[in-house]
Amino acid sequence: MADTAIHLLAPVPPERAGERLDRWLAEAMPEADGAAPGVVPLSRSRLKALVLDGHVRLGGQTITDPSRKIKPGEAYTVAPPEAIAAEPEAQDIPLDVVFEDAHLIVVDKPAGLVVHPAPGTPERTLVNALLHHCGDSLSGIGGVKRPGIVHRIDKDTSGLIVAAKTDAAHQGLATLFATHDIERSYLALVWGHPSPLQGRIEGAIGRDPKDRKRMAVVSRNGKPAATLYATEKMIFDAKGQPVCALLRCDLETGRTHQIRVHLTAKGHPLVGDTLYGRSRSRRRFALDDALVATLTGFPRQALHAATLGFRHPVTGKELHFESPLPADMAGLIAALDPKNR
Repeated sequence: MADTAIHLLAPVPPERAGERLDRWLAEAMPEADGAAPGVVPLSRSRLKALVLDGHVRLGGQTITDPSRKIKPGEAYTVAPPEAIAAEPEAQDIPLDVVFEDAHLIVVDKPAGLVVHPAPGTPERTLVNALLHHCGDSLSGIGGVKRPGIVHRIDKDTSGLIVAAKTDAAHQGLATLFATHDIERSYLALVWGHPSPLQGRIEGAIGRDPKDRKRMAVVSRNGKPAATLYATEKMIFDAKGQPVCALLRCDLETGRTHQIRVHLTAKGHPLVGDTLYGRSRSRRRFALDDALVATLTGFPRQALHAATLGFRHPVTGKELHFESPLPADMAGLIAALDPKNR
């Protein structure tokens, strides 16, 4: 039975004060016998993971530290995510197919489309769309009809992504990504103008110790990461002050949220990035009020996977794909151009 029930635990008694949260949760969770329908026991390791992933709350506060010392009277709520199907369902979702053969498919993903089913988004993903589009041609991967996802881009990042249709392509693409033998560049609209205008950002990336939902440049327990960037366009306000810049970013590595984290660490978070760039969205500029509202209210991180290049893992042919800026980013940049103000 899936562990999807919401558990409201009894308040912490005085004699348990000071214990670790994950230990308390493991002991305070209801047992299977006599529990309400749908309630199943959870192990301490599972509960620790739920804490780290933000599924434990105290009142209106999300708790993400499993070692937190509990206090008398605190009443915690545990809400595990819904289980997802072992095999995603095919769903008729439009795809912008850039390239396809018997072995792989390259898609220009729109912003807002999740790549793979996960808790919270069990369907209406790119995988569901690929299953419908490719049909029986996906049957060779592991005996299950599923596309070989070897890399991902964030839900609100648009642009190019490749998926395997056969075992041979899957293994070959995985090797190319593991050895960083893939050409990938992104277009990013960031706050301010970087100095220098082009360069290399290097810094290990790992979980933000202050917020497990975020990644950060960390001094330990991180994975090496490097991003090359070059400024393609600079935008100024009416007083000649820097507002934002369009950068082309090339990945030397492929870490979670790498471009977003590296540019934030450099002081230039992406326009529209509410996870990493929240403080910048409140800046004031010498621009028309309507334009400021459009800029600060941009509904997603302004990031687009513009270039994808690699050697075909089966045929050996060199492939190179370009995707133009999507309409929302292109429209915002056009609106910010002084000639159009």
